[in-house]
Amino acid sequence: MANQLFARKSIDKLSADAFLEGEHNLKRTLGPGNLVALGIGAIIGTGIFVLTGSAAAQYTGPAIILAFILAGIGCAFAGLCYAEFASMIPIAGSAYTYGYATLGEFIAWIIGWDLILEYLFGAATVAVGWSGYVVSFLRDLNINIPPEWSNAAGVEMVQLPGTNSWVRITEQLSASLLEQGIDIATLPHATGVFNLVAAVAIALVTILLVRGMSESARFNNVAVIIKVGVVILFILAGAKYLLGHPEEASANWTPFLPENKGGFGEYGWSGVIRAAGVIFFAYIGFDAVSTTAQEAKNPQKDMPIGILGSLVVCTILYILVSGILTAMVHYSQLNVAEPIAVGIEKTGYTFLRDMIKIGAIAGLSSVMLVMLMSQPRIFFTMANDGLLPPIFGKLHPKFKTPHVSTILTGIICAIVAGAFSVDELGHLVSIGTLLAFVIVCAGVWYLRVKEPNRPRPFKTPLVPLVPILGILVCVGMMAGLPAETWYRLLGWMAIGVVIYFTYGKKHSVIRKENNL
Repeated sequence: MANQLFARKSIDKLSADAFLEGEHNLKRTLGPGNLVALGIGAIIGTGIFVLTGSAAAQYTGPAIILAFILAGIGCAFAGLCYAEFASMIPIAGSAYTYGYATLGEFIAWIIGWDLILEYLFGAATVAVGWSGYVVSFLRDLNINIPPEWSNAAGVEMVQLPGTNSWVRITEQLSASLLEQGIDIATLPHATGVFNLVAAVAIALVTILLVRGMSESARFNNVAVIIKVGVVILFILAGAKYLLGHPEEASANWTPFLPENKGGFGEYGWSGVIRAAGVIFFAYIGFDAVSTTAQEAKNPQKDMPIGILGSLVVCTILYILVSGILTAMVHYSQLNVAEPIAVGIEKTGYTFLRDMIKIGAIAGLSSVMLVMLMSQPRIFFTMANDGLLPPIFGKLHPKFKTPHVSTILTGIICAIVAGAFSVDELGHLVSIGTLLAFVIVCAGVWYLRVKEPNRPRPFKTPLVPLVPILGILVCVGMMAGLPAETWYRLLGWMAIGVVIYFTYGKKHSVIRKENNL
C-alpha cells in the first residue's frame, strides 16, 4: 500500500519530456527578463498596496519592517530550493511535479490540491482588491458603480455623509459616526448582490491567457513597469518629505516595536510573527515562475534567475515602502484600504494620488494574470499524469495554451471573486502556500540524501541547513496564523484526499506503467 501511495516519477524521464516538441507541448517563448518580470508581476500587488498599512496598524507598528524581513528570509530559503528543482526538472507543474519526483504520488497530489488555495483563491482575493481600486478611480471621474454590483453577496454597506463613498458597516464605523453625532441608521444603506467588477476582471485576464503566453507576457511587462514606477515614485516622494521633517519621522517611529498588549499577535515580537504570516500573502508569486518552466527558452539557466531575481527586487521595495510609510504616517492611522495613497497625501504631492491608484490597478492586474496563468498549468500537468480528467490537459490547436483548464479556472475564480467576501481567504492562501514551501524544502533535502550525485544545473547552497531553515521559518509563520485558518486548511485537504482516492488513484498513469 505504501509503495502504491508513494510511487515516484523518474527525474530522468521528466527532464527528457520537458524538451519534447509537438502539438501536445507548451511553446517556449520566455527569456530571463520575462521570467523576472512575471515574478515581480505576481509578487507586487495586494501586499504592498493594502496589507502594509493594515498589518502595521494591527500587529507591529513601525516594526512591520521586521515582519517583511522575516517573511522575506523564509521566501529566500524556499526560493533557493525552488530554483534547484526548477533547473533540474523544468516541467510546468511546479511544486506538484517536484513532490512527485521526490516524495511520491500522494504527497504530489496534496501539493497540487493545496496550490489551488494559492493560485485560484489568491486570484479571486486579488480581483476583489482590484475592484476596490477601480471603483475608487472611476468615482474620481464621477462614474459611480452601484455598490450592489461591486461588493460580495450579503455585504452590508453605508454611504458616508457628504460623499459618494460606500463602506462596509462595522462596530468601529458605527462608534466613530456616533461620536460625530451621526446615527448610522439615518444614512443610505445597500446590500451587495454580486461583485461584477471583480468577475469582469477575471474574465478579461482569462481571455488574454487563452490567446497565448507571448501576448500575456507583453501585457505583464507593461503592467510591471507601471506599478514598479509608481512604487519608486512613492519612495522618492516619501524620502524627500522625511528629509525635511526628521522630527516627525522620529516621533512616528517611537516606539519602533510597540509593547505587547497581552495577547498573541497584539504588537511586541508575537505581533511581528503574526504579521509575517499575514503579509506572507505579499510575497506569493515568485514560485509561480516555476510553473512556466516548459515555456522558458533555457530553463536550467533562466529559472533560478527569474525566481531569485524577482524575490530580491520585491523584498528591497517592500522594506523601503514600509519603512517610509510608517515614518510619514503614524501606524494607528494606516488600517485603511489605500495606505499608500494616505502616505502620498501627507507629502502634499496630491497629484500622485491618482497615479498610485493607476499603479495599484496595473499591479493587481498583473498579479491576477500570473496566478490565473499558473493554476491551469498545474491542472495540465496533473491531467497528463492521470490524476485529473483528460480535459484539463487539452491544448488549444492554434495558441498552444491549456485553454480548457484556463477557461474552467477563470469561470470558477470569477464566481468566487464575485459572490463571496474573501476577508479570510488571504489567510487561507498564505497557509496553503507556506505548506507547499515546506514540502519543496523537504524534497530538496530528501533528494540530496537519496541521489547526491544527480546533475543539478543550480545547487541550493548549505544543504541541509537552508532547507531546514526554510521549513522552520515557514512552519513558524503558519503557527502564527489564526486557529480557524488551520481548520479551513484541514477541511480543504480532506476534500482533496477524497478526490484522490475516488478518481486520481484509479486513473494514475504511473500506477498503470508500474502495474500498481
